[in-house]
Amino acid sequence: MKKTRYIFILLSIFICSLTSCYRDSSTINEQEEKHDALVKGDTLTQEQQDSISFYSTHHFTEGYNFQVYKDSISLLIQQPEEMISQMEIDTFAVYKDHHVVVGDIRILPQDSIDSVWVQLATDEGRWGWIHETELLPRVVPVDPISQAIMFFSDSHIILSLIIVVLIGLAYVLRHIYRRNAPIVHFRDISSFYPTLLCLIVAIAATFYASVQMFAPETWRHFYYHPTLNPFQVPIILSIFMSSVWAMAIVFIAAVDDVKRNLEFGDTILYISGMIGVCAINYIIFSITTLNYVGYPLLVAYCYFAIKRYYVKSRKQYICGNCGHRLSKKGKCPACGTIND
Repeated sequence: MKKTRYIFILLSIFICSLTSCYRDSSTINEQEEKHDALVKGDTLTQEQQDSISFYSTHHFTEGYNFQVYKDSISLLIQQPEEMISQMEIDTFAVYKDHHVVVGDIRILPQDSIDSVWVQLATDEGRWGWIHETELLPRVVPVDPISQAIMFFSDSHIILSLIIVVLIGLAYVLRHIYRRNAPIVHFRDISSFYPTLLCLIVAIAATFYASVQMFAPETWRHFYYHPTLNPFQVPIILSIFMSSVWAMAIVFIAAVDDVKRNLEFGDTILYISGMIGVCAINYIIFSITTLNYVGYPLLVAYCYFAIKRYYVKSRKQYICGNCGHRLSKKGKCPACGTIND
C-alpha cells in the first residue's frame, strides 16, 4: 500500500510536469509567430526570411537571453564595419553571471575572422557588438536545464567530478568492507531497484553521448530550447529524457527499499555506494561511447549486473516461521527454522 502511494505521487508529479510544458497558441510571442510563418514565405520580407534561415541553423535569434559563463566578454561600442575598416574603436567588458539579450544579428561577408556579428544589450542598459564565434563559448542560455548541460559538459568539471567520485567511492568502499556491509552488485540486498538504477544511468549516459555524436544539431537545438517533456522532442532525445525521468523515479523506489532492508548506518553506506557506482557509470559510458567502445561495454555491463543480481542477491523464498527472505530453501539464518 505504501509503495502504491509513492507511485501515485510520482505519476502525479510527472503528469503535472508535462502539462506545464504546454503553451497555448495565444501566448506565442511575435518572434515565434515569425518563425512559424515559414509556410507563408511569399509574404515575408527579406529580413524576416534571413532571420528564419539564421534561426534554423544557429538556433537563436533576436530576443534570445544569455548569461555570461566565462570571466567576461568584450563588446564593441562602434559598428562592426568600423573595426573591419581598422578605424579607431572602443570596447567594454561584461563580466561573469551578467545577463545579455540579443538585439540584432548582422552578416558581413567581408569580415575574414567571422562573418556573423551579434549585437547584445546588457542588464545595465549598454549595447555592443561581438563575433558569434567569440560569444558562444563564453555564454550559456539562461534556462536552468541549459546551464546544467553546460556544467556537465565542461571538461574541467568532468575531470574534477572523476577525482571527487573516485576519492569518495574509495572512502565509502573502505567503510563498507570494514563493516561487511551490503553494496550494489556485490553484497547486494534483495531489491532489484538499486541494480535497475545503475543500469538506467549507464543507458542514459550512452544515449547522451550518442545524441552528441550522431545528431549534433538536434542536441544543439535542445541545448538552446530545452524541455522536460519527452513527448515534444525527436525520438532519440525522447528516449534520453524518458531515461532521466525513470532514473528519478527508480532512485526514490531504491531508497525506500534500502531503508526497509537495512539499518540506518548500513543504509547511509549503501546509498552512498550506489550513488558512487551510478557516478562511475555516467563517467565511463559517456566517455567510452564517444569512441564506440561504450556500446559493447554496455551490453557486457547489463549482462553482468542482471546475472549478478539473480544468482547472488535475489531472495525468492520467505521463511515460514519469521518471514525472513531467503535466497534458497533450508535453514533460516534468522530463526533457525528448516524450510523445505
